[in-house]
Amino acid sequence: MILNGSQILAEVLVEQGVEVLFGYPGGSILNICDALYDYRDKIKQYVTAHEQGASHAADGYARATGKTGVVLATSGPGATNLVTGIATAYMDSVPMVAITGNVGTSLIGRDSFQEVYIAGITMPITKHNFVVRRVEELADTLRAAFRIANTGRKGPVLVDIPKDVTAAKCEFTPGPKIEGEYTTVLDDEALKAAAEAINNAERPVIYFGGGVVSGEAGAELRALMNKAGIPAAHTLMAAGVVGCDEPLNLGLLGMHGNVASNLAVDNADLVLAAGTRFSDRVALNTEAFAKKATIIQIDIDPSEVNKNVLVDMNLIGSVKDILAALLPLINENSHPEWLKEIGEWQKQNYVPADDDSVLKPHQVIGAICERAGEDAIYVTDVGQHQLWAAQYCRHVSSRHFLTSGGLGTMGFGYGAALGAKAAFPDKPVIHITGDGSFHMNMNEACTAVSYNLPVITVIMNNSVLGMVRQWQTVFYNRRYSGSEPERVTDYVKVAEGFGLKGYRCTNLAQFKKAMDEAMTLNRPVWIDCVIDREEKVLPMIPAGETVDKMILE
Repeated sequence: MILNGSQILAEVLVEQGVEVLFGYPGGSILNICDALYDYRDKIKQYVTAHEQGASHAADGYARATGKTGVVLATSGPGATNLVTGIATAYMDSVPMVAITGNVGTSLIGRDSFQEVYIAGITMPITKHNFVVRRVEELADTLRAAFRIANTGRKGPVLVDIPKDVTAAKCEFTPGPKIEGEYTTVLDDEALKAAAEAINNAERPVIYFGGGVVSGEAGAELRALMNKAGIPAAHTLMAAGVVGCDEPLNLGLLGMHGNVASNLAVDNADLVLAAGTRFSDRVALNTEAFAKKATIIQIDIDPSEVNKNVLVDMNLIGSVKDILAALLPLINENSHPEWLKEIGEWQKQNYVPADDDSVLKPHQVIGAICERAGEDAIYVTDVGQHQLWAAQYCRHVSSRHFLTSGGLGTMGFGYGAALGAKAAFPDKPVIHITGDGSFHMNMNEACTAVSYNLPVITVIMNNSVLGMVRQWQTVFYNRRYSGSEPERVTDYVKVAEGFGLKGYRCTNLAQFKKAMDEAMTLNRPVWIDCVIDREEKVLPMIPAGETVDKMILE
């Protein structure tokens, strides 16, 4: 059949199983917008307040579902407004296809109105990007974009389409949904060597990250843990893969991780690193990290091996496939003496003091979890609140804790929460943020209201940029440069102006009442939680230091 480029785009989106699209209209994509009008019964479009919010929404949708998120923007500033969202997805290996319009091919290179070379701008922060110059290439290019985004180490792909290509016509042949083609090539000798090292270890630890989530390898990981009796610690990106109450779960590792997690890795004789890249927030001192241990790294991306920490063995491929292949080679074990030693360290884990007369961050998080339940999806921005959520949320499910780990993007949370809610309208979605992060993208409140996405936003409001200020307190002799903007935003009034329900709370009883009401309203809600600016995220290991420098008070 003969279709124009915009119709071909819509057909391929449907063909690839796209049901949800986030974006913002503009001149260069008007043909696309017009074509999508005829597909509105198949593809739900969410028009956000800002293209950055749309990119974070596509990211949140992808993280929550495992599917490829799709975002659409016009040329020039529309395209450049996607850059932070694309980089966020790239750093955390999130599958996303970003589709941008551009000026017509005859206008490219002439500094035309709203022209920008978005392919060049995004080249370092995409798995791949395409500029489509002929309508005959469009369908196969889009199919390739979906294949690349969600195959192997996942990530964002950009497709830039000049306006005249969206209007040009050609023959279109429907095709099948593109499935991932990645195949793990198992190295039997390397597997046997790794299994032997694991079986002979007396003090083993598993250190796992976001690759276990994106690789859908949680069941295999837990099976290996339980068969071999190996305790495991997780990165920020992997919260929920192992339930918070599972006996072998040591909890968060790294700069703000548990005492026991960090001491276990520091004293281990074997570390199995699964789907993780030894980032500087975990391996703070790469020369000293797990120095007593034989380190075995499992990763789908060979470029990650020996990049940050030198390892003794590596197994390249899907973490799911490799763990499944390792499992039959692993002996039943229990390591009682090692677990007893770890149990003593767990008694040293930081426990903050309760105070019901004010709002203590850990008590706020606890009250949220009690009310939201195990099915809730928690989405954070970046800062102190992010770490409190990571530490105190009762994580029990993979893909239920969404956060910007690699890029650390303030303003990520609201868009991502809306994307998660669009994916799972029947699950509670709780957006936990700080006043600094929230000011960056609070305009997405209009999106929540327009599409009735009842996300509950909990604002940890200390009227400062909390994490920056914490570092200035500890390392810069309390010289609070730039971290105390002293904003006086009235979130209740702003919420009402957007058409939301707003609450302000100064103690735990008020917060519990507000959460109870919010859970029944089925509408977007903001809860302003006034907390003391002296609250700290603890424990804390200073950047570049080791566990013996851990700050507990």
